[in-house]
Amino acid sequence: LSTADIISTVEFNYSGDLLATGDKGGRVVIFQREQESKNRPHSRGEYNVYSTFQSHEPEFDYLKSLEIEEKINKIRWLPQQNAAHSLLSTNDKTIKLWKISERDKKAEGYNLKEEDGRLRDPFRITSLRVPVLQPMDLMVEASPRRIFANAHTYHINSISVNSDHETYLSADDLRINLWHLEITDRSFNIVDIKPANMEELTEVITAAECHPNQCNVFVYSSSKGTIRLCDMRAAALCDRHTKFFEEPEDPSSRSFFSEIISSISDVKFSHSGRYMMTRDYLSVKVWDLNMESRPVETYQVHEYLRSKLCSLYENDCIFDKFECCWNGTDSAIMTGSYNNFFRMFDRNTRRDITLEASRESSKPRGILKPRKVCTGGKRKKDEISVDSLDFNKKILHTAWHPKENVIAVAATNNLYIFQDKMN
Repeated sequence: LSTADIISTVEFNYSGDLLATGDKGGRVVIFQREQESKNRPHSRGEYNVYSTFQSHEPEFDYLKSLEIEEKINKIRWLPQQNAAHSLLSTNDKTIKLWKISERDKKAEGYNLKEEDGRLRDPFRITSLRVPVLQPMDLMVEASPRRIFANAHTYHINSISVNSDHETYLSADDLRINLWHLEITDRSFNIVDIKPANMEELTEVITAAECHPNQCNVFVYSSSKGTIRLCDMRAAALCDRHTKFFEEPEDPSSRSFFSEIISSISDVKFSHSGRYMMTRDYLSVKVWDLNMESRPVETYQVHEYLRSKLCSLYENDCIFDKFECCWNGTDSAIMTGSYNNFFRMFDRNTRRDITLEASRESSKPRGILKPRKVCTGGKRKKDEISVDSLDFNKKILHTAWHPKENVIAVAATNNLYIFQDKMN
């Protein structure tokens, strides 16, 4: 396994026909859904590689003697405006806007150059030619349209396109910037939590996201397990939040690890904009934006790991940043776990299921069997013991198709795409 091949982000576009993944080698791979074939009308199209390009290269900051790795931290699609597609990709320091376009015609019959590109001798040109367009094999080209650089001192952890489709946010550990998609040489700093004395630093920003339909509202989460909702209409600098979401801690369950496991690794608004979901180390919480005191729903992802926190701290797994996502109708949520397990929760019935993304259990068109983890006592036939879980296999990145029950799950260097059973 090459480290460069490890998938670091997964994202469907607005229609769900394209799926982009970024990896630690700085590459972006885009998959396109094939059209349904007439021969098999009941089968939905499969995703095949559409385009692959190198988005970021490793750099070196000579002033700080720092290597800036090429790993893609986040990809965000822009709504499609014309035949081409656009996406933002970012590593720790630099955000790039890419245009992905198709070309299936080429111009032939230039006056000043031959078909192979060599320049013609001007003295030999005796007649004027009109170039003509000839059909050619389809080519998918990715070209960088804009590069947004030099605005973040710390590592970028989030980018989020605003609902006005003109601006976007980028967040690092201590600051959030607002950019215009057309302007690369300046951004507005809208949140700055850096203390005057860095020794007084008590928390960092872990994720930020724009509201899906109110372009003035955004939220950001912190390593202290709190979420702040800000309104850009209130002030140009949003250091003072409008709403503050925090669940009071139960003193009886306090331990040495409480602060680490309460850190929020991901925050996502529901499509409706009424709710938001946060992921901490052991659970997923759903918050109503109208109620700040506590979440309206809490789902335990892998509560059986609470007794294993000491060894998870020693092997650094306790700092893993799991992401979470909503389905298209906001009725279900999904997040990852260890041993290549991922969890899905139905918000209406409160039922949940654990599934495994592995080559052995994922045969094409096969049905996934639910998995169960046994914490002690006698182990049943289909159960797996908590002591035999593989903590090197982790599902950190997942994505849900915006309209259908199709999900993408990144397991280290493999991408799995599952869909609900067709009759």
